[in-house]
Amino acid sequence: MPSIFSRIVAGEIPCHKIAETDAYLAFLDINPRVEGHTLVIPKKEVSYIFDLEDELLAGLMVFAKRVAKAIETAVPCARIGVAVIGLEVPHAHIHLVPLNTMADLSFERPPMRFSHEQLAATAQRIQEAYQQG
Repeated sequence: MPSIFSRIVAGEIPCHKIAETDAYLAFLDINPRVEGHTLVIPKKEVSYIFDLEDELLAGLMVFAKRVAKAIETAVPCARIGVAVIGLEVPHAHIHLVPLNTMADLSFERPPMRFSHEQLAATAQRIQEAYQQG
């Protein structure tokens, strides 16, 4: 059975898309730690990030870097935190989280809730920064 992320890639499940290439996709997390929390995935479904082929992993990181710069431009923050946990969805992914404090990267606290309109507005700001970058 395809992962939820593969279903997003296939267009079966909607997302607030940030950026996309032939091999990668970035979209807002629907259970964000903070505003702008973004997931970056390879379109190829591989469960564990360190099972990705070297070229695919390297490309994922380069893509994530450009997305992180766009988030940093669009969402006020001190830095962009990076987390790879890999237990919640069996599809390799990177969390990019705008940070102002260490607590912003805590996955132990409840996620924030944003309306569809708020998520769409955040995604648009990040998309615009990505396109300019």
